[in-house]
Amino acid sequence: MRKVFRAIWNVLTAPFRAVWWVFRSIGRFFKRIFQPVINFFAEEPEDSPLSDVLETSFSDPSSILVHLNELRKHIFRALIGFMVTTVLAFLFINQILDWISEPIGGIQELQAIEITEPVGVVMRVALLTGFAAALPYIAFEVMLFAAPGLSRRARVIGILAIPLIFVFFLGGMAFAYYFMLDAALPVLLNFMGIPTLPRPSSYIRFVTGLMFWIGVSFEFPLIAYVLAAMRVLKPENLRDNWRIAVIAIAILSAMITPTVDPINMGIVMIPLIVLYFLGIVMTYIAWGGRRREQAAA
Repeated sequence: MRKVFRAIWNVLTAPFRAVWWVFRSIGRFFKRIFQPVINFFAEEPEDSPLSDVLETSFSDPSSILVHLNELRKHIFRALIGFMVTTVLAFLFINQILDWISEPIGGIQELQAIEITEPVGVVMRVALLTGFAAALPYIAFEVMLFAAPGLSRRARVIGILAIPLIFVFFLGGMAFAYYFMLDAALPVLLNFMGIPTLPRPSSYIRFVTGLMFWIGVSFEFPLIAYVLAAMRVLKPENLRDNWRIAVIAIAILSAMITPTVDPINMGIVMIPLIVLYFLGIVMTYIAWGGRRREQAAA
């Protein structure tokens, strides 16, 4: 009799158990998807001294191979993203070339000499555009690789900083294009009263190189903040060596600046000095939060 009632119960509850199984399967599916995201923001790594980490690495070299394998995966995915954005840049290469050559009057003002010169110009512009477009994803892959060794607070800060990395890089490129080129090109094209007919290779190399390195320089405050959050860089290191940094910035500005006059050099040097002191402020902010955590602990 008990078996009869159990069979009847199983028949009556079969639809409810089927619905429950479906919802439980869906829940497990989404849990498998979002569990890495939850772990990313919830896990707290062991705070081991650097000496212990190095000792463990030398005693067990196989542990380094695991990290190298993970690094290979992140680099591969970053390269895939870079290739996709570069291919997309080829679709708009005419508009991009027109925009880059606008300061000298348009693409028709450039005179190619070598047969392969236009091909090299197109490739260079497409690669720079692809890198700029893929920069947020590349930074995201770098963040995923470094996440296991970062604290929960540092991970959140790193994720929130990825859009700023993109904005700072584009801001540096825009500064080089709209401010530096306007000041440099009139001097370069008519230096000593000698008119210059620019070639596509030299002009595009000059413009893209200037925009790229100024964009990279604009990333310094964020890099300083990240290194400070990882306890690699202290605010005192930047504050006490600011004189040396100014001299280094002057040398770097002289290398980046296309002309030898102090006006164009100052156009490059002043923003870099401002970015350096902004980096000092960012390191103080990062270490201030960590010191508050240590005081609370």
